[in-house]
Amino acid sequence: MVGIQDVYDAHERIRDYALWTPVMTSSTIDKLTDCQVFFKCENFQRAGAFKFRGAFNTVSQLTEEERKKGVIAHSSGNHAQALALAASLIGVKATIVMPKNSPQVKVNATRGYGAEVVFCENSTESRVQVADELIEKHDYVLIHPYNDERIIAGAGTAALELIEEVEDLDYIFCPVGGGGLLSGTSIATKNLCPKSVVIAVEPENADDAFRSFRDGKIYPSVNPNTIADGLRTQLGEVTFRVIQKNVDSIITVTEEEIVGAMRLLWERMKMVVEPSGAVSLAGLLKMKDELYDKRVGVIISGGNTDLTEFFSQLL
Repeated sequence: MVGIQDVYDAHERIRDYALWTPVMTSSTIDKLTDCQVFFKCENFQRAGAFKFRGAFNTVSQLTEEERKKGVIAHSSGNHAQALALAASLIGVKATIVMPKNSPQVKVNATRGYGAEVVFCENSTESRVQVADELIEKHDYVLIHPYNDERIIAGAGTAALELIEEVEDLDYIFCPVGGGGLLSGTSIATKNLCPKSVVIAVEPENADDAFRSFRDGKIYPSVNPNTIADGLRTQLGEVTFRVIQKNVDSIITVTEEEIVGAMRLLWERMKMVVEPSGAVSLAGLLKMKDELYDKRVGVIISGGNTDLTEFFSQLL
């Protein structure tokens, strides 16, 4: 299982490539929640999300033979962009399988970083099937978006930086989809700030992680209808084991609560944050009555949202 040393090693490995993203605060949100909130802003990370940390940590450890084969992943967007960028920095060919309903801004960015995009149907099963077919045909190396210890260790570097910068936290809120970010966050938090309570937040309309954590077995994510497109995936065996060990609770939030948190971040902090990235704040707001006078960390996972419709309405 991934340990804190793996997170430290990942941080050393990526330090010259990944950004040390800012930790930001808001007096408005502090007053609204009656606690001190520290936002780790991965929306300012390269490729617009925390995913670059894990992707670069993984690609940088490939053997020379694996690099020659090229890499492949299936992703709705943020892992796609991150892997495309990480591969391009190291000179490795990348192929990304993306659902047809992936946000166009994420598709464009993935191609912009030099990856080949292959579309699949809008389901986890289709993603896996198409990727497996391409691996069988071309012998690509699969870089899983979350169910990989190297990905988890890289993702954990965001919480590592947060805790090193602000020190003791009473709570930390983190989004959960496939569980890579949550796993890494929980490892860093429980080792560096062991008294801190780790709360995962998931859309109510995609509550497979909530049910899996409650019942002790992995439930599939079946046709999740949520605006938080990055959280439509299900937990993996590797991430589930870490989450069972380190996470204190998983809560769910409604679509309205996600949009409300997203709007609050945009209006009061002037930050472009995608729905998946705003889920953690939505969870904090839902639990604010339990957080009086606490020091709370919030992982903002990304900022890759499609603004095409918004700007078209201005013309």
